[in-house]
Amino acid sequence: MAEAAGAAPDAVEFRRPFPALTAEQRLHLEVYGYVVVPGTLSLDETGCILEALQRLKRDLLAARDRSGDAPVRVRGANLLKEEPHHVYLGAIVEADPVIAAYASHPRLVGMAEELMGSEARIVEVNAHVNRRDPDQDLSAPATFGFHRGTDVPFGTHRDGGLFHCTFVKTLTNLTELGPDDGGTTVIAGSHKLAQPAEELIACAYRDRSLIHQVVAPAGSTLLFGETLIHATGQVRSDRERAIVICGYAPTMYQSWDDGELSDAFVADLPDRYRRLFLGRRHWNRGARRRSLADPVEEGTFPLPDWPAKRGKS
Repeated sequence: MAEAAGAAPDAVEFRRPFPALTAEQRLHLEVYGYVVVPGTLSLDETGCILEALQRLKRDLLAARDRSGDAPVRVRGANLLKEEPHHVYLGAIVEADPVIAAYASHPRLVGMAEELMGSEARIVEVNAHVNRRDPDQDLSAPATFGFHRGTDVPFGTHRDGGLFHCTFVKTLTNLTELGPDDGGTTVIAGSHKLAQPAEELIACAYRDRSLIHQVVAPAGSTLLFGETLIHATGQVRSDRERAIVICGYAPTMYQSWDDGELSDAFVADLPDRYRRLFLGRRHWNRGARRRSLADPVEEGTFPLPDWPAKRGKS
């Protein structure tokens, strides 16, 4: 890809698409604050990541059983939440090469940079594996743990008439998400509204057409900015839900993951990924710009071939 107006400076070695979204997808993102992109991962890639997460979950639970109440880490990852129906895995990027490959997937990075309007660095990688809460009253109207990760005045800007957010997420569902499978819920359009979150949430509960839920085949990715009010959906089926999440921010931002990359992992990072994983100290966001007239960059962008790392034990 030639370095055009949208290309980030000094980043051409790491080829990712730009624009990464079709005009229709970018418009959906503009209006609602999110977009679901199907087929970002192949079935084989989806299965490999799901297998890695299930293996990590088993290893973390086994390590917890051995350690009692002491905090545990396995291959750098930890347990952020552990309930019979919900396991939340944090700082997982070193836990398996396929997870590092997910975080550096060219299409996902390109999607994140398009919403950010800048070059990206990885600031968190985590995952949820959950089932129906057996104590939840499914006959009552559903409620959700709505939240946002940054506020509108600080975390957003407009460029070329399009909305951008400095902190964005890719959530890829590794299992099928039907209407009862607990797909992520969002308050559509809240990404641009600087009103207090609690007021917007109250309005959405009074008019539930404002609450949108992800229903998508396995291997699909939800892209949104963290000013969008969002929450885990309510699992009503008997199926397990598994998602892997990567957070991205401009390269000058700090990582906010619960953990630091090991010296061994950093030493083994290919040069083309160092800015993506480590950021940079310069206050230069590497602007990425498009218009709705720009066509999506077509091409095949599989998971990177990420060799096994020495990493954390």
